[in-house]
Amino acid sequence: MAIEVGAEAPDFELKDNHGRTVRLSDFFADPATSRNVVLFFYPFAFTGVCTGELRALRDNLDHFVNDDTQLLAVSNDSIHTLRVFAEQEGLEFPLLSDFWKHGEVSRAYGVFDEDKGCALRGTFVIDRSGTVRWSVVNALPDARDLDDCLKALAAL
Repeated sequence: MAIEVGAEAPDFELKDNHGRTVRLSDFFADPATSRNVVLFFYPFAFTGVCTGELRALRDNLDHFVNDDTQLLAVSNDSIHTLRVFAEQEGLEFPLLSDFWKHGEVSRAYGVFDEDKGCALRGTFVIDRSGTVRWSVVNALPDARDLDDCLKALAAL
């Protein structure tokens, strides 16, 4: 079961598609520079629905990466797979690898599908204090509506 709205977002440290360490709590550490975070779990790179969703984020990136908000996309792929995927699709936001320990962060957020070995389509809007303010979890074949996420961000 996914973590609930109002809960503190579980902190994590993952490598991005360039091998850099990204820690969720770093976005909330300094009140002067803190940002809201859109945490976007997706099953696998190079698959149809995932590629479509990430292209939609890319095409609307100014709404998801700016002075107020940071987008972090998380899958269970390796950093090497994510690097090639980002280059091929022109994705200029962090793609985080929840590969090892496999699915640990996806499990912490309650979106890991044990039978399939990947994350469900979970989206969490986390405010500047690290509290989950909105979430949606879709089944593997069901793409998300980015407008719902944008409305949640606008409400912060």
